[in-house]
Amino acid sequence: MVKLTVNGVERALDNVDPSTPLLWVLRDTLGLVGTKFGCGIAQCGACTVHLDGQPARACSVPVGSIGTQAVTTIEGLGTESKLHALQQAWIDHDVPQCGYCQAGQLMSAAALLKDKPAPTDADIDTAMAGNLCRCGTYIRIRQAIHSVAKGGVA
Repeated sequence: MVKLTVNGVERALDNVDPSTPLLWVLRDTLGLVGTKFGCGIAQCGACTVHLDGQPARACSVPVGSIGTQAVTTIEGLGTESKLHALQQAWIDHDVPQCGYCQAGQLMSAAALLKDKPAPTDADIDTAMAGNLCRCGTYIRIRQAIHSVAKGGVA
């Protein structure tokens, strides 16, 4: 049996092989489909989640290795009635185009702002470097992060 805490809820998973990547447990077992499969080799960032507040690539983390670390997915970042400030900034700055990578982008940005509430462009570039966006919305992503860091959203 694998035990996980996902988005603040403890889960006991009876029929999960501990070597299964966290991504597939989130999507296929728990029905949390906000975390996306991109490359499967931890290079694109589409599957980024938080493990104890730090960004991690869910496609390459065996679920059995998580132990007591808390897992936070995009579904746990905010709610429909109370968006996370970054989610609102993403809307206000028209960040998403196709949207596929955005959950991973948001999770990386949230971890950055938690660790560095007033990031420089270099801080943002470093933190976001592992998150690829085929639509090329990097400038808007940076603007959205800066707007939240400055306490505003627009």
